[in-house]
Amino acid sequence: MPAGKLTNGLIIANVVIFLVVWIFGWDQEALLRGGMFPIRLSGEPLDLAEYGWLVPAWLTPMSSAFLHSGILHISFNMFMLLFCGRYVEQALGPQLMAVLYVIGAYAAALAETVVDSSSMVPMIGASGAISAILGAYALLFARNKIDPIGPIPGYVIRIVWLTLAWIGIQLLVGFATSGNLQGIAIYAHIGGFVAGLILTRPLLGWRFRSA
Repeated sequence: MPAGKLTNGLIIANVVIFLVVWIFGWDQEALLRGGMFPIRLSGEPLDLAEYGWLVPAWLTPMSSAFLHSGILHISFNMFMLLFCGRYVEQALGPQLMAVLYVIGAYAAALAETVVDSSSMVPMIGASGAISAILGAYALLFARNKIDPIGPIPGYVIRIVWLTLAWIGIQLLVGFATSGNLQGIAIYAHIGGFVAGLILTRPLLGWRFRSA
């Protein structure tokens, strides 16, 4: 299945921005100007005046989603976006998938901020937004049927199980890569994934009601 227009566009935009930043050696400036600092998002002042203009704090969840720290970082993210995004885009349509992508980026930033609102460690990468797409993909294309438990609908149980599984995977990745939870935005991935799980059914319903 060929990737949709939005999936292609997001991949092209991410790759072009990565190449421009890398070729001109703007890595540090891009990180400081456009990275998502939880302390900024929480409203606390952060003195970066020496770097001049900064992306407004409320826009950094989106600007940071187009910045990556290296070839492996962007390669893995774009592979996951290409693999899952084309199916989710076909199911939701490009407009609603764009809504999910943006909300996923903000949900990821919010999760990191809630966990440590005083953190001065910037978050970059499309992983949070893509996690929302992964959540939608898992919910839309999981083939096993989940039976209800008492009054709890099967789809709610699926959301809970998928969330727990994703949390477990992220914790394992964190420990495998660095021996702890530093260096990988675990909570951002969880926040984006949960947003995808929660919003997929309403967005799907909205698309077909509007058709």
